Amino acid sequence: MTRPGRTDLDPDLTDLEAPDPDEAEEAVLDLAQASDEAEPAAGSIAAGIAVIKAAVKHAPKGPGVYRMIDAKGEVLYVGKAKSIAKRVIAYARPTGLVSRIARMVAATHAMEFVSTRTETEALLLEANLIKQLRPRFNVLLRDDKSFPYILITADHAAPRIAKHRGARNVPGDYFGPFASAQAVGRTINALERAFLVRSCSDAVFESRTRPCLLFQIKRCAGPCTQEIAPGDYATLVKEAKAFLSGRSQAVKQLLAGQMQEAAEAMEFERAAVYRDRLAALSAVQSTQGINPRGVEEADVFAAVQEGGLTCVQVFFFRTGQNWGNRAYYPKADRSLEPAEVLASFVAQFYDDKPPPSLVLLSHQVEDQDLLAEALGSRAGRRVEVTTPKRGEKADLVDHALQNAREALGRRLAESASQMKLLDGLAAAFGLDTTPKRIEVYDNSHIMGTNAVGGMIVAGPEGFRRKDYRTFNIRSDIAPGDDFGMMREVLERRFRRLLREGKDGAGDAEDASWPDLVIIDGGPGQLAAAQAILTDLGIDDVPLVGIAKGRDREAGRETFHMAGREPFRLEPRDPVLYFVQRLRDEAHRFAIGTHRGRRKKDIRSAGLAEIGGIGPTRKRALLNHFGTLKAIERASLDDLQKAPGINATTAKAVYDFFHPQG
Repeated sequence: MTRPGRTDLDPDLTDLEAPDPDEAEEAVLDLAQASDEAEPAAGSIAAGIAVIKAAVKHAPKGPGVYRMIDAKGEVLYVGKAKSIAKRVIAYARPTGLVSRIARMVAATHAMEFVSTRTETEALLLEANLIKQLRPRFNVLLRDDKSFPYILITADHAAPRIAKHRGARNVPGDYFGPFASAQAVGRTINALERAFLVRSCSDAVFESRTRPCLLFQIKRCAGPCTQEIAPGDYATLVKEAKAFLSGRSQAVKQLLAGQMQEAAEAMEFERAAVYRDRLAALSAVQSTQGINPRGVEEADVFAAVQEGGLTCVQVFFFRTGQNWGNRAYYPKADRSLEPAEVLASFVAQFYDDKPPPSLVLLSHQVEDQDLLAEALGSRAGRRVEVTTPKRGEKADLVDHALQNAREALGRRLAESASQMKLLDGLAAAFGLDTTPKRIEVYDNSHIMGTNAVGGMIVAGPEGFRRKDYRTFNIRSDIAPGDDFGMMREVLERRFRRLLREGKDGAGDAEDASWPDLVIIDGGPGQLAAAQAILTDLGIDDVPLVGIAKGRDREAGRETFHMAGREPFRLEPRDPVLYFVQRLRDEAHRFAIGTHRGRRKKDIRSAGLAEIGGIGPTRKRALLNHFGTLKAIERASLDDLQKAPGINATTAKAVYDFFHPQG
C-alpha cells in the first residue's frame, strides 16, 4: 500500500524490488497474459490478484493516484506513486503479502487511476481523497475540527478583535491557529486589557450613544463614542498586531518606557494604566507554558504507540509563543510503524489549513523532502520538514512526545475501564460476546406533536456521537402511542441495514450492525420491538427493555429480555450506572431534538398551538412581554402577572415551553 510520503513500494512490500522501465513493461505484458486464465473464486486473494493483473494493462506509467475498490463500489485504499504501473505490479505478487495487504487485495474488485503531472501533486491529491473517501485500509485522521484564529478586522475605521473559525472571508489579519476556542477566549480577554481594542460587533458599535461596560472596567478604549482619538486607537491596534506577530518584547519595552515616563512626570494614574497593560501581556505569555526563543513559527508533531493505538500530539508555535496543543488518535492498522502513521497524518492534516514555515517531526518519514515540497506548494512558500536531533527544536519534540505518552496513557486507561463495563454488561445480559456497538433508542413528543425518535451509539471508545441518528415520525401516530413510534423507528433503521447488507460494513470498528439494542420501556415496548425484528427476519440481535422503577427512581430499573424473567441489577453495580448513562444520553438526545423541532414550529405558528390561548390572551402576552422569546423564558409567576392571564392559563403556557422530560 502507498501512503503520503512514500514513492516506492509499500513498506510491507519492500522485499520486492521495483523493476526498471523496460522490465516493468515486460511484467505488465506477462501479467496481462496471466489474467486470461480461469477466473478464481470471488473474494479470494487469487480473485483480487486477477483484478489487479487486468488493471495493469491500463495503468499509467507516470505519477498519480490509484484507488482499490470492493464489490460494493466502496473505496478500500487510496495510494499515490511515482509510477502507478510499477506500484500496481507489486500488489499482484502471489506470495510475500502481509495479512493486512492480503485482506485488501482479496477484497479488491476494481481499480481506478488518476494521472498527475508530478509526484507532489499526487501526494496532495491522495491526502484530499483519503479525507473525502475515508478508505478503511488507509490511515485516517479523526476528530479533524477546524481550528480557531484571532482576527483583527480591516474593514472598519475602528478595527475589532474577534475569534474566527472557518473560511477567511473577512478582511483583516489572522493570527493562529489556537488549539481550542477556550485558548482564544483567554487570549482575547487578556489582549483587551492590554491594548483596549474593541470586541463588539459593528452593529453594536454603530448603535452606541455612551460607552459600554467594557470601557468602564478598562477593557476597551471606547472608540464608539470617541472616548479616544482615532489616531491613538490606531496606535493601540498596531501594538496589538505587533504583539501577535511575535514582537512581544518590543511592545513590552515600549509600554515599560511609557510607564516610566508617566511616573517621572508625576502622572501616576496614566502610569497605572501602562502597568496594568504590562501585567495583562505577562498573563498572556504565562498561560502559554513553554515559549521557545529560537523558533518563531512551527508545528510540532510527535507520535507514540501502545496497546494497538497511536497518539499524535500537535503543538502550535506562532510568533515565538505557544498557542496550545491537541491530541489525535488516527485510525491505523496495528502493523503500521509510528513513522508510517505520521507521514500520512501530516499530509492529511494540512489538506485544509496553511502549514507554517517549519514542521518538526518526532520520527524520520520516508520521502520527507517530497512532503516538504508538497506543503510548500500548497502554502506558496518554502516549508521545512525536519526531525531535529539536538538543541531547542529537539527539546520541543521531546516535550510533545512526553505529552503524547501521557495522553495515550489516559486514553488506554479510559478504554480499559470502558471494556470492563462492556464485559460486565455482556455477563449481566447473558450475551455471547462483548458488544462493540450498542444502540439505544428513545422517543419524545407532546401529545403526538413534533414526534421524534432518537438513537445513540456507544462502544469501547465511549459515545460515538457521529453515529447518532434522529427519526422524524412520518406516520400518523395517535397521541401517546409510544409503541407505534418505536415500531416505525426500528423498522426504518433495520430495513436500511438490511438494504445495505448485514455484512457489508467492513471491519469491526466501522460496522453499523448493532451487537445490542436497548429500548426505554417495559414488556410492551420490548414485544413491539421484537415483533418488528421478527417480521424482518432478524433473530440474532439481543434486545433489552429498561422499565423505570417505582416513582421513576434511579437504581430500581427492571430489565426485560425475551425468554428470560424480568430482573434487576444490584443498586451499586457499575454496570447499572453504565446502563443508566446510556439511557439518559438517549433521553437527552431525543428530548433535545424534539425541543428543537417544537421551537421551530412555535416561531412559525406563534402561540396558536397552546390550548386555551385565543387572540385576546395572545395579544395580552405579547403586549406584556414584547416578544415570543421573552414569553418562552418567563417564569410561572411572571406569566401570572400579565393582564388577563389567570393561573390556569399561565400554567398551560409555562408547561408548553417547559415540558417535563
